[in-house]
Amino acid sequence: MLDLIGKMKIIPRIIPVVKIENAGDAVPMAEALLAAGLSVAEVTFRTQAAASAILNISKFCPDMLVLAGTVLNVEQAKLAAASGAKGIVSPGLNADVVEWCQAKGIPVCPGCATPTEVERAMRMGLGFVKLFPAEVLGGVKMLKALHGPYPAMKFMPTGGITTVSALEYLKQPNVICIGGSWICTEKMLAEKDFKQIESAAKTASKITEQYEKIPH
Repeated sequence: MLDLIGKMKIIPRIIPVVKIENAGDAVPMAEALLAAGLSVAEVTFRTQAAASAILNISKFCPDMLVLAGTVLNVEQAKLAAASGAKGIVSPGLNADVVEWCQAKGIPVCPGCATPTEVERAMRMGLGFVKLFPAEVLGGVKMLKALHGPYPAMKFMPTGGITTVSALEYLKQPNVICIGGSWICTEKMLAEKDFKQIESAAKTASKITEQYEKIPH
């Protein structure tokens, strides 16, 4: 996954995590994110519309890098890849999913919640994982604790992060990017309020700009 992110002109520091109930909302949602400067989205496999939504974004919004999230098994990973997902994200460390993605050359970012899982990911050759659920696990404090024994491991914390806490997460040396569900909520999509999605995405872009101005 780090290789995939590294190929982008601008590293996506904040990635919207989206649950889409209606595949028809996928394209206008993606267009709203792109208009605000966000070019990556994680579409979760929490609805029946996920695969169709990924397909629509891949087909009609080629400037958007779409990832498949909440992938729980190899069958979902196969469907996601066939629909155009460029990477696979899962809430836990599923060895079957990781190994299938590695065999197919598909970037994968499994979730880890403990040092034991981080070490298991390292043994599988992974250098980038998702910390989930981030806030429940201790958030920034957890990331600081993990950085000591695992300085080379990079994280995408996701779960409970807000506009208030986002910048503090990004400041951590072991964080590449964060996942945020506040940018495109279920309520926004249900109301087809794409202007609000664009507005929330612009706020996320501003947080990214703040981070980039910090000396590293």
